[in-house]
Amino acid sequence: MPLPTQMSLHGFIATAPALNFTSKGSPRFYARIGVEQFRKEVDNSFTKLDSTFHDLVMFDRAAEHAYAQFKVGDEFVASGYVHEYEVERRGRREIREQFIARCIGHDCSRTRYAVDRPSRQLPPGQTAQASPANEPPRLIGI
Repeated sequence: MPLPTQMSLHGFIATAPALNFTSKGSPRFYARIGVEQFRKEVDNSFTKLDSTFHDLVMFDRAAEHAYAQFKVGDEFVASGYVHEYEVERRGRREIREQFIARCIGHDCSRTRYAVDRPSRQLPPGQTAQASPANEPPRLIGI
């Protein structure tokens, strides 16, 4: 069975995120995002180019979580797909695109953060045994 993959995108939040609702009442997250661009040179160095800017959208519970977690300037990694659509502007039809993110998280290579993990639920009859630092607890039967 092939490994399931999705398109990914990494960038930064360029405008204040907005949470609004679709006509059916589903939460919708929207933010304008920036994507840094680089050109590889002959000597293997990289030259930073101007960033490009795009629309990022999320829906439902993921939209509510993203709205609570992301602010302007945050670096992120998202997976999802590109949605193309037509709009009419000044009497002309234009094709526009937006990235529909199914999941999103802060870019751990560029963001300092702490992970707040929920306490682990143990099966009945088991208890966690203390382990040396940097090792997860081991389960022991009672």
